[in-house]
Amino acid sequence: MSSPTGPASGLPVRMPRPRQPGRHRRPEPLAAPEGAPALVLAVPGTSSAATRSLAEEVVSIARSELPGLDARIGYLDGDDAEFPTLQSVLTRAAEERTARYEQARAAGADVTEPDGPVAVVVPLLAGPDNALLRRVRQAVMESRIAADLTDVLGPHPLLAEALHVRLSEAGLARADRARLFTVATAADGIILASVGGEEAVQAAGITGMLLAARLAVPVMAAALDEEGAIAATAEQLRGSGSQQLALAPYLIGPEIDADLLDAAAKEAGCSAAEALGPYPAIGKLALAKYTTALGIAPQQPQGAPVR
Repeated sequence: MSSPTGPASGLPVRMPRPRQPGRHRRPEPLAAPEGAPALVLAVPGTSSAATRSLAEEVVSIARSELPGLDARIGYLDGDDAEFPTLQSVLTRAAEERTARYEQARAAGADVTEPDGPVAVVVPLLAGPDNALLRRVRQAVMESRIAADLTDVLGPHPLLAEALHVRLSEAGLARADRARLFTVATAADGIILASVGGEEAVQAAGITGMLLAARLAVPVMAAALDEEGAIAATAEQLRGSGSQQLALAPYLIGPEIDADLLDAAAKEAGCSAAEALGPYPAIGKLALAKYTTALGIAPQQPQGAPVR
C-alpha cells in the first residue's frame, strides 16, 4: 500500500536513470518552443474522409516527433464545415494567439505582444506543382495572416525509401536487396509518375536516381498530366531492355484522381504501386520543413542507407 510520500516499504522504487556523461550522451529531445507558430498542412485535392484520415496521420507523425507542436490541417477545397479551408485555419490560429496574449495580460502576466508568423504552411506535395502552389499562395494572401510558406517535401532520400516500400508492398520490388530471396513479379524498370509539368518531372527524376540505386533497375520519371508521356516512357524503357515494368506514383495521394493512375498503368501495360500516402517519412519531412523555417531543426531527417 502506498503512503502520501511514496510507495510502501518493501516495494521496489523506480529511480530516474542518470544522464550518461561524455560525448556519447543521448541528445535531449527537441520540443516545440513556447508560443511557436502553428504548423498548417495545406492539403490539395478533393476533400474526403480518406483525405482527412491521411492528413491526420501525417500531422500525428509530426506531433510525435516534436512534442508540444501545434499542428493543423487546412484544405484547398474545403467547405469550412467538415473540412476547414486553409484561410479559415490561418484566421483561427491568429485569433487564438491573440486571445492567449490578452488572457495572459488580464491575469497580470508579464508577456510581450506576439510577433512574427502565426503559422508555417507546409504544402502536402511530394514535388512542385505550380498550379497547386499558386492556389496555396493565394489562400495565404487572402487570409491576411502573417504566415511562412515552405517548399514541397521532395526531392529527398526518404521519398525514395517510401517509393521502395510501396513497390515492395505491391510485390513489384524486393523489400531488401541484402536478403537472398526473389520476387517473381519484381519489375526490371520503373516509371515514376508525377504531376505538375516538366519541373515536377525533373524533381521526380532526382528521387528516381536514388530509387534506382536502391533497386538496381532503371527508373524514369514521366508526367501523368501530359498526354502520352507515360506510354512513351514505357516504350523507352522496353526499348532499353526492361520487360516487366511498374508504375510508382511520386504522389502523396489527395492531389491526383486515382482513376488517372489506373488509366496510366493500363496505357503503359504495367502494374502500379499505391501512392505514398501517410508513410512515416511524409510526416517527418513536413516537420523538417517547419523546423527549418523556424531555425530550430538540428538537422534534416536522413534517408535509410542504400542496400
